[in-house]
Amino acid sequence: MKRNINSVAVYCGHEFGTDPQFARDAARIGELLARNKLKLIFGGGNVGLMGAVCNAALDNGGSVLGVSTTHIIELQEPAHPSIELRMTDSINKRKTEMFNESDAFIILPGGLGTLNELTDILTMQQIGETKKPLFFLDTAHFWHPFSRLFIHMQNCGFIENVHSYTIYADDTPDGLIKKLLAY
Repeated sequence: MKRNINSVAVYCGHEFGTDPQFARDAARIGELLARNKLKLIFGGGNVGLMGAVCNAALDNGGSVLGVSTTHIIELQEPAHPSIELRMTDSINKRKTEMFNESDAFIILPGGLGTLNELTDILTMQQIGETKKPLFFLDTAHFWHPFSRLFIHMQNCGFIENVHSYTIYADDTPDGLIKKLLAY
């Protein structure tokens, strides 16, 4: 039986954040992806949560593809030295490449780049361009403010039905991967 999900883009911060649990959970996601033979697609950086996910996947024999741009690598995210790295010439092409290579998306804590990547997927779901699922890891309730905003947008008439999106969430890496594997 062929499973629906073989590769997963993980969107997350290029920093570690203020809570040490962010890095522990990011590493656990990388480990679980590798152990379940799911290819990791990520931003290619060897820093922050990105590096934690990638290093754990590699340490557990995982397959990894990084996608980045020269500008990003020069600015803030040195490329991981031990992965297949695909370069694009713009952030939009990077996002497109990551989308095309992935069957699903895991969203970890992060900043504006992570928020941009996840809202692109939500917008594509909204207009019917994709049904690829989003899986939020809600470490330390990081995504609670976003979920409240999402519901507020519905209550104000800007989103028809929040339940029409393909979104799953869990507050533990193991619970989240279990949901992803059951999808």
